[in-house]
Amino acid sequence: MDPARVSRIATLFSTHHPPAPMHAVWTICKREVNAFFDSLTAYVLLVVFLGLSGTFTWLFGQGDVFFVGEASLDTFFQVAFWTLFFFIPAVTMGMIAEEKRSGTLELLATKPIDDLEIVAGKWLAAWALVAIALAFTLPYYVTVAQLGPIDHGATLSGYLGLLLVSAVYVSIGLFASSLTGNQIVAFLLSLFIAVFLHLLFGQMASILPDAPASVASFLDLQGHFRTMSRGVIDTASVLYVGSLTCVGLLAATLSLKSRSWS
Repeated sequence: MDPARVSRIATLFSTHHPPAPMHAVWTICKREVNAFFDSLTAYVLLVVFLGLSGTFTWLFGQGDVFFVGEASLDTFFQVAFWTLFFFIPAVTMGMIAEEKRSGTLELLATKPIDDLEIVAGKWLAAWALVAIALAFTLPYYVTVAQLGPIDHGATLSGYLGLLLVSAVYVSIGLFASSLTGNQIVAFLLSLFIAVFLHLLFGQMASILPDAPASVASFLDLQGHFRTMSRGVIDTASVLYVGSLTCVGLLAATLSLKSRSWS
């Protein structure tokens, strides 16, 4: 059992009274964020994310904004969408799996908090790390805006779309991490689930008859992101993304609770 991890858990709550739910969630979130930046994990992932998104946005082929000849971050949003597809499972794969492997999850469970608060705190921490990564790309926005007229509404909508899609990815990653004590298995399982949401459904929409194709198209997460990255914040897209996030968090919570049922 990792002594540093045990120490952080032991000092989570200094009071004998059960903390308010939001206080518990915030406390867990801060603990996870500190754990990210106490190791090299966050720094390596941030560098990889910024390196890949920046390289493909500015330098290569159709992604080169100078080659395209217009002030737009469309290419960045598409690159970031797929980079986050791998970035977020790498962030979440150990958030619960490592706790299970090391035995500290049981220690955390002895604190006056429930499983939903544990999951919500970890979700908020991972989502905050994604938000930090996206914040580091704002200089792209400023730079491109200097090259010519840019659609500020579409750009802000694109960033919002990335944050919303990331919320889904994080909930999926936490669910996958809650199912196993092996981080690699959690990473692969998270990718496998995400594939269904924007590869399988997208392909099904192109081959199915009209009515089933409409359903598959609606379930295609990538399709909703494309709509948002064009500057259209559709209520249906927000509700769909929010519903997926809630389902992922509920599934992760039930997975944690199952350890007390077995």
